[in-house]
Parts: sequence; C-alpha cells; structure tokens
Amino acid sequence: MINNDILRRIRYVFDYSDTAMIGIFRHTDTQVTRAQLTEWLTREDEDGFAPCSDNNLALFLNGLIIEKRGKKDGEAPIAEEFLTNNMILMKLKIALNLQANDMLGILQLSEFRVSKHELSAFFRKPGHKHYRECLDQFLRHFLNGMKLHYRDGIELAH
Repeated sequence: MINNDILRRIRYVFDYSDTAMIGIFRHTDTQVTRAQLTEWLTREDEDGFAPCSDNNLALFLNGLIIEKRGKKDGEAPIAEEFLTNNMILMKLKIALNLQANDMLGILQLSEFRVSKHELSAFFRKPGHKHYRECLDQFLRHFLNGMKLHYRDGIELAH
C-alpha cells in the first residue's frame, strides 16, 4: 500500500477535516500546509498528486498516538525515515490502545481471520525466528475493519 492511501483511509475512518489532520501533524511540531495535505490526499491518477513520504506518514501516526492517547512526558519519539507495514500496524495499535483480542475482532469484521499467534508475529523484532512481515493485504483488511468499527459503529465480537 502506498502511504497516501493509508493517510486517506485513516482520515475517512475518523472523519478528520483538513484542519484536524493539520492539527495531528502539529502534535509532532510539524508544520503542514493545507496545499501539502491536499496533494497527499489526492488519488495517484489525479492531477495534483504528490507522494507522502515514509517520514511524513510516521510523523502523522506519531501525532495520531498523541491525539488519541495524550502527550507523554520526556522527549517525543523521532519519526522514522523508513516505514514497514509492521511499523504502521504497531503505531495504529498504540494509538488506538488495542489489545490482541481487539485487533482480532477488527480483522474479523473485515472477514479476515488470523490466530493470536499469527498476529503476535507481526509485532516481533525483525530477525526473531517467529517474526512475520505484514503484507499489504493484511494491512488493507485491518484498515477496512477499522472503518467498519470506528466509522460505521459495528461492535467487535470477542
């Protein structure tokens, strides 16, 4: 998945306005203009599209964590220059304060089933013998399940 699509989907899930999105970036002391945001939210096949870098998506996700959970004492986390789907999934998990059962419920809404062990493999360190790479399809299903739960109000089955 491209970063722009992830940004668009999160915006849709939580029904964020441009002002709210800019505010989320501001949590990380990042100044984003409405023009930049519009370029990132534009579809790839439309005029005015500009790719959203891994660093910018990381800044947004770090801002989302602050938006949803509050600012922590101490130094703010440094936004990564390179993001993997596993890192994106972890940041969403932290921002939404999700436990494994919550994540499994969100995936179930999207009619995608995995075991708790399979899910935990995404949160292991690369190089760990049980580490598993999070593929685009998995992240897409998770974001779709988030939409069903947070935007459409469908309750999670535990």
